[in-house]
Amino acid sequence: MAEPRITKVFGAINIGSFRISAMIMGLTEDGDLVVMGSGHRASQGIKRGYVTDMEAATYSIRDAVERAEKNAGATIQSAWIGCAGAGLASRVSKVEIDIGGRRVEEEDIQHLLLAARDTIQPDGRMFLHAQPAHYTLDGAHGVANPKGLHAERLGVDIHIMLADGAPVRNLTEAVQNAHLDVEAVVATPLAAGYSCLSEEERDLGVALVEIGADVTNVSVHASGMLLGLAAIPIGSSEITDAIASAFAIKRFEAERLKCVSGSAIASPTDHRELIPVRLADDDEDAEAGGHSVARAELVSIVTQNLSRLTKEIGRALKEMGFTGNHGGQVVLTGGGAELAGLADYAQGALGRPCRIGRPLALKGLPEAHSTPGFATLVGLCLYAADDPVDIRTIGQNYQTSSRYGGSEAVTRLFRALKEYF
Repeated sequence: MAEPRITKVFGAINIGSFRISAMIMGLTEDGDLVVMGSGHRASQGIKRGYVTDMEAATYSIRDAVERAEKNAGATIQSAWIGCAGAGLASRVSKVEIDIGGRRVEEEDIQHLLLAARDTIQPDGRMFLHAQPAHYTLDGAHGVANPKGLHAERLGVDIHIMLADGAPVRNLTEAVQNAHLDVEAVVATPLAAGYSCLSEEERDLGVALVEIGADVTNVSVHASGMLLGLAAIPIGSSEITDAIASAFAIKRFEAERLKCVSGSAIASPTDHRELIPVRLADDDEDAEAGGHSVARAELVSIVTQNLSRLTKEIGRALKEMGFTGNHGGQVVLTGGGAELAGLADYAQGALGRPCRIGRPLALKGLPEAHSTPGFATLVGLCLYAADDPVDIRTIGQNYQTSSRYGGSEAVTRLFRALKEYF
């Protein structure tokens, strides 16, 4: 049986401090999403989500995209890009209009969204998103589509994501220099939520902790939308640097030790297990040089640095009100979440149930990219396929009108006659 035909193609690029990854996803005529190809490479010219070297960043982006295109057997002209830094901030704006108890029509929804668009203020910053999360009828929340229902007042909760303008423009320019158009810049906490949070989790309340190399983004989701966001300038690279410093080894060797032998949970055999390492000035392999460290030392360094990170995560959750009965599960994702035993450690440190957030199992997704480190990349593609409404784009071809009936229509008629005759 022939494979369903691809009707639409989405390109996504996640620009991180540790790696830059790209993915090409197709939408079939049956409505299924298929990963056509993906690729990644070590990041250059990016630090804490900011472009620090335009030429190096552009080269890394182009290289990652070309690897994805080679695997997909197709090229892309534009892409959705992820933004993890740039001073991300989130807020919710509530807007209501009076409709007088009648049935809600599509025109009323348009009026409401136009009113909401006119109320949002950027305060000197750049909008990344301004999306209607859900509607309210006479104050009752959780209405997905109010059309056809009766109400005195129709309201909407608008989720707004802000960022600093200059860093976002630098990211956009780096992608454009790689000969690609930018469809949109998407905040990575939002994209990661598409990939590893279920609808029920986002409705009941969940915290998503995206641990990157240099930045950890903590976001709180409830009632189907992102309610709060905090950026912590600490990431998994701090653990790598601590290992490299303690054992006098190179960063790439420290990263290997952390990924292969590191753990957030100590075991009774750690003191007896020796791990071969290659010192910074060694030319031969570690075993030939006879250099080794006890695994207990490695685990100790990992847990010391994790303790600092989890304290900051706990503080951020408390400031966002994710405590007591108002708090729920914590989902850990991002490249830093691939550390062995992290969920158990975080559960004890935060006092909340924790799990590791992995990307959805999509057709064509390579096993190597089914890890937490690629959750945001997959989420960018899912976000692109969903293409949610942004209130800044509505109303360009919309002409406002009003509906009158009864005595109001008569009054309006007499007012018009008085003005023009």
